[in-house]
Amino acid sequence: MARYTGSSCRLCRRVGEKLMLKGERCGTPKCSIERNPGTPGQHTGGRPRKLSEYGVRLKEKQKARYTYGVLERQFRRMFADAERAPGMTGETLVQLLERRLDNTVYRLGLGESRNQARQLVQHGHIKVNGRKVDIPSFVVKPGDVITWREKTINKDPYNRAMQGIDSKVIPSWLSVDKKDLSCRVLSLPSNDEIAAKFDLKMIVEHYSR
Repeated sequence: MARYTGSSCRLCRRVGEKLMLKGERCGTPKCSIERNPGTPGQHTGGRPRKLSEYGVRLKEKQKARYTYGVLERQFRRMFADAERAPGMTGETLVQLLERRLDNTVYRLGLGESRNQARQLVQHGHIKVNGRKVDIPSFVVKPGDVITWREKTINKDPYNRAMQGIDSKVIPSWLSVDKKDLSCRVLSLPSNDEIAAKFDLKMIVEHYSR
C-alpha cells in the first residue's frame, strides 16, 4: 500500500503552517516549524516564495492531502466521487476525508495522530461492525460500531488509549464508551465542527480549472 514515508515536519514547513501531523508534539517547543520555520530545500534559503494564483490553489490542495495522509491519486479519486455526489463538492469532499477509518479512529481519541491511527488500522487492531478492517481508506457511515479486536485489549495500544481517553475532545458525530472504548458513528460530520485548515473553494477551483 503506497504511503508517504518522509518527514512529517517537512510537510508543515513546506506549506508554512502547523498541520498537527504529530499530535500533541506539535503543540510543544519541540515542533520543527517552531525551531526552523523556513521553507525546506537546499536552494530556497528558508525564504517563502511568492505564489501565483495556481500556486495558491495548489498549496490549499496539498494542505488537505498532507493533513489526511492521502496521496495524489487517492485524493483525485475522492474529489471525483464528491463531484458526482449531490450537494456542495467541497463539503462532500471533506466529509469523505473525515469518514476515512484512520481519521475516524484519530477523531475518537484512540490514536495520538492520524499516522498512529493509520497504524492501528493497518495492524488489524480495529473492527467495524464486528469484522476486522485493516484498510485505512475504508469509509464509515452513520450507525457503524467501531471496536478493538479481542487480541488487542491486553496490549500497549489499547492501554495507552484507555489512559488518555479522558483528556480527548470527541466530536459530536461520534461517541465513545470510556469503559471499554467501543465507539459508534452517530451522523455525518458537519463542516463547522471539522474546522478545516484549508480552503475548500480553492481546492474545487484547482481541479475545475
